[in-house]
Amino acid sequence: MSQSMAQQPHTGAGYFFKGMSLAMQPGTRRFVLLPLLINILLFGSAFTYVLMQLDDWINSWMSSLPTWLDWLSYLLWPLLAIAALVTFSYFFSTIANWIAAPFNGLLAEHLEAKLTGAKTPDAGLRTILKDLPRIMHREWVKLKYYLPKAIGLLILMWIPAIGQTIGPVLWFLFSAWMMSIQYADYPFDNHKVPFPAMRDALKQKRGKSLGFGALVMLFTMTPLLNLVVMPIAVCGATAMWVDHYRGQFRNY
Repeated sequence: MSQSMAQQPHTGAGYFFKGMSLAMQPGTRRFVLLPLLINILLFGSAFTYVLMQLDDWINSWMSSLPTWLDWLSYLLWPLLAIAALVTFSYFFSTIANWIAAPFNGLLAEHLEAKLTGAKTPDAGLRTILKDLPRIMHREWVKLKYYLPKAIGLLILMWIPAIGQTIGPVLWFLFSAWMMSIQYADYPFDNHKVPFPAMRDALKQKRGKSLGFGALVMLFTMTPLLNLVVMPIAVCGATAMWVDHYRGQFRNY
């Protein structure tokens, strides 16, 4: 029995916490370093700017609310703050993942070999460069899946009262789903599993996927914690792949 199966978490959130321990294990840390540095540099500068501007953005947004709904301001302010943080968290996370995608795939590949007892792949810079076009195409496929739905939700959130109330909640759930897709896709893509097949597999375990993605999203929204979330999420998603999906896609 593999190390992963022997300590299989019961929930999606459990896989995120398992990713924390896996990311710190000997033999894994060296593959964590580069994605970690990319995340620190990007989120460290971007989130400082966002937090400095957040109050002005929300007050401007609230000014579009009809005067007879002023009593909703105490409820809407925290919801809009969460929506803004989720929006920018996902935006910056997407950029970071585009930059770090080849190294995240390498981390997922080596961790899977360690969890399953398989031979460690001999992948270096030459292998990364050879796979770069396929990896970037996969990131573009995920972006095309994301954009139409994100635009629809953003339009909804500009509708006074109704949209500004339920929009942030729907946006968080959608972002949690996209975080699950983003990080689970690394081990799926390493095995050349097509994007639609990967998406449908995650839908079959939607609760686990949303639980994992929601915790990734919460950490991505949290200053300081968001600096380390990327490699942890890759490790957690890889453990989830090994436990729940690897056997299903063994022929790929």
